[in-house]
Amino acid sequence: MRVVITGMGALAPNGNTVPEYWNSLVSGKSGIDHITYFDTTDFPVKIAGEISNFNPEDHFERKEVRKLDPFSIYALVACNEAVQMSGLDSFNFDQNRAGVMVGCGIGGINTLLDQHDVLKNSGARRISPFFVTKLIVNIAGGQIAIKWNLKGPNQTIVSACASATDAIGMALRVIQSGMADIMIAGGTEASVCDLPLAGFSKIRALCNDAEPPQSASCPFDKNRSGFVMGEGAGMLVLETEEHALARGATILGELAGYGVTNDAYHVTQPAEGGTGAVNAMQLAIKDAKAKPKDVNYINAHGTSTPFNDKNETAAIKTVFGEHAHRLKISSSKSMTGHLLGASGGIEAIAGLKVLDEQIIPPTINYNSPDPECDLDYVPNTAQKQKVDFLLSNTFGFGGHNAVIALRKWPG
Repeated sequence: MRVVITGMGALAPNGNTVPEYWNSLVSGKSGIDHITYFDTTDFPVKIAGEISNFNPEDHFERKEVRKLDPFSIYALVACNEAVQMSGLDSFNFDQNRAGVMVGCGIGGINTLLDQHDVLKNSGARRISPFFVTKLIVNIAGGQIAIKWNLKGPNQTIVSACASATDAIGMALRVIQSGMADIMIAGGTEASVCDLPLAGFSKIRALCNDAEPPQSASCPFDKNRSGFVMGEGAGMLVLETEEHALARGATILGELAGYGVTNDAYHVTQPAEGGTGAVNAMQLAIKDAKAKPKDVNYINAHGTSTPFNDKNETAAIKTVFGEHAHRLKISSSKSMTGHLLGASGGIEAIAGLKVLDEQIIPPTINYNSPDPECDLDYVPNTAQKQKVDFLLSNTFGFGGHNAVIALRKWPG
């Protein structure tokens, strides 16, 4: 059974719709800047990839905004774009065979921090009646199901930075199992706030301030020093090929394969040589009934951390051998920062646009080659390239590795 993508929606630091986001990627435009959400005077890190020029009340009534944490708002906005693109908003489909699979790393952290302040300052009686239903990590998927009356399988995947890719991969499995014809899948995250920033800073995972801020995320560059936090959402509409063709939908690409593994090594560091990533890429390629030589491009996890980038490079060399040096590889995190649990959603969208436009977005801020990272990372400028089959890599704390394979349709 072939599973295809018929809709996509993005809300990213460098673009609030798929066209805005994609145009920013191919032009090398970064969405990373100084943090405006809170006072960073006492923080060692003062930069992030915030959503900009965005007002929730442009999308929801004010009374509805009060009931939603930003991570749910982002998911619903991205989902709305994906559903409209797919044409499902005007098509009478079987809601009992349509479901949702959302990836998220943290959930309603803004709500948690806000209500904790209320509890400390004003007491338990002042806690919002919407506290729990804004906070819990599964609620974005629940809100999506309610809005579009989707009564099929509905689950939330939490696997750190691999969450969205796992959600897309597990949605593929749900459809292949015969439990659904349609799945909305992707990831959302809204964790650019004081406590997560302080926590990631404490474990020295983040890049300290750079000037200009847009230069901070420099994957695979010798002078990389850590990732930059980002936020947003990326959502896809998946369907069986048969279902999509029967309703005359425009097919954007095929979700051809999924590979998932765990390093079982360390809570934050990848296994030496990227052994878990090796297995995940091999599984995704095998699942797609393809061979390593068929892969033209990899949207890398590419976090701009010293450990990830060298181990991901090593993993790619192990999987592809000599072909690794012919592959095009780039990291869109150089322009968005790291969206944590939402990363795989917007990066899958980047992959689909590569298949459509036959243009590979660059890895910006690549200025000093690293001997341990010696592959073709499409430095600084987008490149025209024939791409029929690609991988999108995401790896997360806890040793999670998730990879999806996307194929141009018809392939």
